[in-house]
Amino acid sequence: MSTHALDAAVALPGFEATTDYWQRIVGADELTQPTTPPYRHSYPARLRDGRYLVLPLRGMPSQPERCVASLIANQASMAVVQALADAMVEEARGFEIDAVVGLPTLGLAFAPAVAQGLGHARYVPLGYSRKYWYQDELSEPVSSITTPGKGKLLYVDPNQLPLLAGKRVLVVDDAVSSGTTMVSGLRLLKRCGAQVAAIAVAMRQGSQWRDKLRNAAGEAIPVVGAFDSPRMVRAPGGWTPEA
Repeated sequence: MSTHALDAAVALPGFEATTDYWQRIVGADELTQPTTPPYRHSYPARLRDGRYLVLPLRGMPSQPERCVASLIANQASMAVVQALADAMVEEARGFEIDAVVGLPTLGLAFAPAVAQGLGHARYVPLGYSRKYWYQDELSEPVSSITTPGKGKLLYVDPNQLPLLAGKRVLVVDDAVSSGTTMVSGLRLLKRCGAQVAAIAVAMRQGSQWRDKLRNAAGEAIPVVGAFDSPRMVRAPGGWTPEA
């Protein structure tokens, strides 16, 4: 069976397979689809420099009348990952940062490049895998719209605490959508004594996250991104951004 046949076999009903997505950033003259809704299978996300990354649309199992644009960073070409990381660096450059923290899983595809771009020699990775020397009090339950279910915990290696305590940190992830995963990260970092100065993501999706991401004083934490994408609802001819 060919690669395309294999991919087609696992595509969700009503949505395209993703083999050829996330591999190129293109100019407006290279787009093969309209930039305005309704969208059928993909969404052309406009980057800050005017170029586009075409993202596949993926259904939400719990809400069949809704879908989201998908970015799977560890399936993207390295050129795309680097370009998005470069954009995140430019957006985050104005913040005073002592350390860069990467959120698992897909945020770890960007965190090293963002840290390096901001002049840091290392970054602090959080993770879902518990090593035997980890401490339960340095963990936080997490969930997200793309990985539903309970029981997953976010951990920090206790050996990394000196890199976080009393430091202003930039949190890096692939995307922010509902904000629930990011809130778990913020809670864990607060327990580590870190102050989150800003958040940098490749994709800011929708607006549900806006009121959730606040510091200890109740102030909104700045969230910068390489591009924005809306949540979608079913419409005649395809999908359109929700109001």
